[in-house]
Amino acid sequence: QVQLVESGGGLVQAGGSLRLSCVASGRTFSRYTMGWFRQAPGKEREFVAAISGSGSRSYYADSVKGRFTISRDNAENTMYLQMNSLKPEDTAVYYCAAGRFWEVRITASEFDYWGQGTQVTVSS
Repeated sequence: QVQLVESGGGLVQAGGSLRLSCVASGRTFSRYTMGWFRQAPGKEREFVAAISGSGSRSYYADSVKGRFTISRDNAENTMYLQMNSLKPEDTAVYYCAAGRFWEVRITASEFDYWGQGTQVTVSS
């Protein structure tokens, strides 16, 4: 069982930056592919970024490519999402997720564990 806790959300103006963190419990963090997803009001949960267990491979949604960077520190059981050049359309609740597989995947239903989410609001 893995418990995930996100932090770092908040209110920021368009063009600003935020860094989200996701801390995981347990001793096998490096065995999980980790991902960030987001859900805006009235919309489906969508993929943002994912990173392999070793951190050597990552993948991004087209909407955030070049602006967001996913990373992880396996020694600290922590994953990060650095978000730059934020846009109002980035406003959503951001969730971290862990999946018991080696490859990078982007489908929410394939991830096994989820955090409670952290709100990101970008004002215009």
